[in-house]
Amino acid sequence: MHIHILGICGTFMGGLAVLAQQAGHKVTGCDANVYPPMSTQLRAQGIELIEGYDPEQCNLEPDLYVIGNVVSRGNPLMEAILNRGLPYCSGPAWMGEHILRSKWVLAVAGTHGKTTTSAMLAWILQEAGYEPGFLIGGVPLNFGISARLGGTPDTGTSSFFVIEADEYDSAFFDKRSKFVHYHAKTLVLNNLEYDHADIFPDLAAIETQFHHVVRTVPGIGRIVVNGQEAALQRVMARGCWSEQELFGVAGGWCFSGDDIQFHGKTAGRLSWQLQGEHNRQNALAAIAAAHHVGILPAQSLSALASFENVKRRMEVRGVVNGITVYDDFAHHPTAIATTIAGLRSKVGVARILAVLEPRSNTMKLGSMKAALPGSLSAADLVFAYGAHQGRDALGWSLPESLAPLGEQARSFDDLAALKNAILAEARIGDHILIMSNGGFGGIHQALVDALGDSAVSVSDS
Repeated sequence: MHIHILGICGTFMGGLAVLAQQAGHKVTGCDANVYPPMSTQLRAQGIELIEGYDPEQCNLEPDLYVIGNVVSRGNPLMEAILNRGLPYCSGPAWMGEHILRSKWVLAVAGTHGKTTTSAMLAWILQEAGYEPGFLIGGVPLNFGISARLGGTPDTGTSSFFVIEADEYDSAFFDKRSKFVHYHAKTLVLNNLEYDHADIFPDLAAIETQFHHVVRTVPGIGRIVVNGQEAALQRVMARGCWSEQELFGVAGGWCFSGDDIQFHGKTAGRLSWQLQGEHNRQNALAAIAAAHHVGILPAQSLSALASFENVKRRMEVRGVVNGITVYDDFAHHPTAIATTIAGLRSKVGVARILAVLEPRSNTMKLGSMKAALPGSLSAADLVFAYGAHQGRDALGWSLPESLAPLGEQARSFDDLAALKNAILAEARIGDHILIMSNGGFGGIHQALVDALGDSAVSVSDS
């Protein structure tokens, strides 16, 4: 089958393209912004990329157009597809039908921790010899890639597939969450908070989508649920037709110190590189999900001891003149708070300089602005950047939102001024934590380079 993917450079659609290519399909695609690293990865797979959405791409005559949720009505290529009556479907629908249909799918859903938990779960299965396929919204450092079909030349394609199960909508013509297409046999519900204010009016609307995915799990399947989450309790109370297992609470999978307990019995001790209570909870979810396919807790704990996390999850970008610069994907207030707390548990009383770009759709709409001061309060200094123009422009006042933090926080609308302010404050022993779900103008490397410049004066007071 020849598929042509609209919006191919997105994380999900790019991963789908790689999987389709590995499965033997001919893959081409287009996007408005064809640039590295995704463009480089795709071209390395032999996938032809086209810049823009010119209707002449219909002349490629693919068997099917696969539409990313970045595409909307008015897109010239999409309009041509509709006008000519050409076959099309959403990315999640194609994924569910052509890649996942015959698999034991382990899907990880939740507002936070999907990428990390999926990466943990895939690594546990890998270390247990399952050679799983996976599609993850980040790059697990243990694998170095975000998607693969799985299996080996000797054994053939793996029967197991781990997927990060997003609640965002599937396409402009299919407003169901992506995860309803995945046919999960093992479903992890990590947590649930309000997010994606651009498509969901309130938390109740998201809970309805989570109830829909619960309805798709077969009776022989298992749903692994965070027992601490009231929103997930409401979801499960609406109906469950599968086995249910809790984590994070006594009687289910939980911690007693560093020991993991299951039904009140010690299953083993977690010893690994990661910090933070949120990662401990992610580990419980991954261990519980792996247990469903027959992997003993001791095997999972052994695998997690060598788990290297995911790129852009507290990733150290450089240590220069005694100052450590981190890159993290946190962009929701809860994720921001837990990320800072995790770093604080590691560095103790050392100063944390939190650098934030609130650029997610939810943040740009201002739905979470009132929660920002509280989420950042554990940092010693806060540097926030908000553009006033362009597609990432904020629709609200960043200085007004951060005013409760007083002199602890400063706001900027110029990246150069932001960088210079951070450099002026940085001291030996500081930890600069940069948080954004975008590229943040390359400030990570700019800071590392500037800190290493002999012309930069770094205070040690």
